[in-house]
Amino acid sequence: MDNREIIENSVSNILEAIGEDRNREGLEKTPYRVAKAFKHLFGGYDKDAEKILKSAMFETSNSEMVVVKEIEFYSMCEHHMLPIIGKASIGYIPNGKVTGLSKLPRVVDVFARRLQIQENMTEQIANAIDNSISPKGVGVVVTARHMCMEMRGVEKCGSQTTTSSYRGAFLDKEVKKEFLSQI
Repeated sequence: MDNREIIENSVSNILEAIGEDRNREGLEKTPYRVAKAFKHLFGGYDKDAEKILKSAMFETSNSEMVVVKEIEFYSMCEHHMLPIIGKASIGYIPNGKVTGLSKLPRVVDVFARRLQIQENMTEQIANAIDNSISPKGVGVVVTARHMCMEMRGVEKCGSQTTTSSYRGAFLDKEVKKEFLSQI
C-alpha cells in the first residue's frame, strides 16, 4: 500500500468517525482529494533548502543588504493540523556571493510545506540561508495567522503572531533597525 492509499483509508475512517456517510455523493472522492492536497501541502519533506539556495549562486562585490519581503506562505500547525497563513520577510548581507532572488521564496515554501510551528520555521529559514551562502548576516521575520487559535481553542480571529531570527551582522542594533525599516 502506498502513501496515497494510506491517507485515503485514513480520511475515510475519519469521515466515518465524525458521523458522516463516506459514500454519499459529496464525499465519495474526498479521500482521494485530501490525499492529493496533502501531497502538495506537505511537499517540503522532499526538498532540500540548502541545495535550492546553492543552485543559483553568483559572485558579487555588493555588500549592502538584500531584502525580499512579504513572501506569502501557507503551512500546517503540527499540533492540530490546521492552517497557518502568513508572510515571511528575509534579509541578508552578501559576503562575496548572492543567491537568486526566487530561491528565497522557494526556501520559505520548503519549510512551510511541512507540519510546523512558526518559531521553528523562522529558525530553519535563517539557518538554511546562513549555512548555504555564508552571508555577513541574515534576518528573518515571519508574521502569521494560526487557524488553531481562530477556529478552535481561544477563537480569536485576526490575531497575528510574529517571530524573528537574526544571525551575524543582524544582531547589531543598527543593522536590525535598517532591516526592520525596509520590511
